[in-house]
Amino acid sequence: MLTDWIPLLRDLRQYRPEWLSHDLIAGLSVAAVQVPTAIAYANLAGFPPEVGLYASMLPVLIYALFGSSRQLVVGPDAATCAMIAALLLPLAHGNLAHYLQLSAALAIMAGLLMLIGGMTRMGFIVNFFARPILIGFLNGVALSIIAGQLGKLVGITVLNRDFAPSLIELVERLGETHGFSLATGLSTLMLLILVRRFAPRAPAALVALLAAGLAVFLLGFDGEGVKLVGAVPSGLPAFSLPNLGYEGAQKIFMDAVGLVIVTFTSGMLTARSFATRNGYAINADQEMRAIGLSNIASGFFGGFAVTGADSRTAVNDASGGKTQLVSVVAALATAVVALFLAEPLGHLPIAALAAVLIYSAWGLLDFAAYRYLRKIDRFEFHLSLGTTVGVMVIGVLPGVVLAILLALLNVLVKIYRPADTLLGKVPGMESFHDLSLSPDSEPVPGMIIYRFEAPLLFFNADYFKARVLELVDRAQPRPRWFVLSAEAISQLDSTGAMALDELHGELQARGVQLVIARPKQYMRRYGQASGLGDRIGMENIFFSIRSAVAAIQQRDAGAADSGQAE
Repeated sequence: MLTDWIPLLRDLRQYRPEWLSHDLIAGLSVAAVQVPTAIAYANLAGFPPEVGLYASMLPVLIYALFGSSRQLVVGPDAATCAMIAALLLPLAHGNLAHYLQLSAALAIMAGLLMLIGGMTRMGFIVNFFARPILIGFLNGVALSIIAGQLGKLVGITVLNRDFAPSLIELVERLGETHGFSLATGLSTLMLLILVRRFAPRAPAALVALLAAGLAVFLLGFDGEGVKLVGAVPSGLPAFSLPNLGYEGAQKIFMDAVGLVIVTFTSGMLTARSFATRNGYAINADQEMRAIGLSNIASGFFGGFAVTGADSRTAVNDASGGKTQLVSVVAALATAVVALFLAEPLGHLPIAALAAVLIYSAWGLLDFAAYRYLRKIDRFEFHLSLGTTVGVMVIGVLPGVVLAILLALLNVLVKIYRPADTLLGKVPGMESFHDLSLSPDSEPVPGMIIYRFEAPLLFFNADYFKARVLELVDRAQPRPRWFVLSAEAISQLDSTGAMALDELHGELQARGVQLVIARPKQYMRRYGQASGLGDRIGMENIFFSIRSAVAAIQQRDAGAADSGQAE
């Protein structure tokens, strides 16, 4: 159905007249935040200011049509802009026209990948981007943005863009600090903090930038060397096709893959958090298609890569926006500014834009998350911290890729050497429990009850077999029975089945009988095909641990009675 692809049509069919005032107010509020931040983020990425406005018009309209979130507003984002600059500025070699073509091509390529991914139901990939990686990524990007804007705040043109070299250069050149620029930047930063504290619903960035621009004009700071944005061309973006050629597209393909991971994950997390707050669900595949189409539109019409913007989405939600009509109003209001108010935008001081970016980046920082991760999982803490360091030291995309590889390696290590458990009885409780969880628990005499808590596959089969034999050889006295609880063995392959067969033989050589409890259906399939079930003996395979233990105890009692009778 058409409404499945264009949710806004469904919302408009159910639209209530009383919602219109909320959506209009929310849309204008979003535009009030969107215009100054779009210019600031364009400045962050090294684009002319109008490019930020172009990325805040048609892409916002496209998402309004195709997105499943009622609150999410897409547009330029600090992390995305920092990533674009890190990836493409080295390829542009100082050529702004080529840089703009690279950026447009990157947005189109990333958008096409997301569109294809959404149509083939690949939205689930967002679940593989671990939270510690996202925390580390955002912290790394935020610190990189702050370091990169400090030079503009104090009126120094820093040549280095990397985190540590830029800070070192800034410290060495502090004597070149431009006092009027520093005063403008610090005043803007202070005003941002005050507006956010005492008028949290007000468009802080707009208020601060208007005040800074007016102050610089009235006090004549521009004549004292305070740098301004400069002329902003009025008008709407025109369609253009990036002319990179096949080889140029090849060079940025992997960059586009990395951008997909970052933009889609960031947008989805924002969309999900606000959807949960407002009591509805998000369709990941539809979000992938919508964000992809927004990026394609941005690339073809003078913009750059966009994603879900958490600050503008928060403004929408706080203003009571009900539907994506908010984004329609915001995009149209931004277009009006681009058409009729472009000239005043050119008088915004660069130091004030730097203050806005520093303030925005400061909001991305989440050091408390490090303390939380350190308490619950040391590896995730180190992974998050390593991602932050990686983003700052080796770059945005390499740092994220390294973190993802480390996370996958950790998963493999946990499957290779998984947790396992010895089970026993706890007085007063009927079922069998982990012996390490209660000081009153005790093993069942004459047997080991063991649970292997992972799939049994080719890369951990040898570890499984060695671990079982180690437990048997260390036990005093040696058990007569080894009960394998298979409930947590969620997968089995031919190598795992062979390991079970070999384990059965080696346990028999030690005078220990292997018993299987709670086998899965696939274990029966492998057992029947290989004859493993016949060799273990169907009388040694049970549907529960309790029935296995009861049968063993009955057999031991029968064997003892037979011995006494003889």
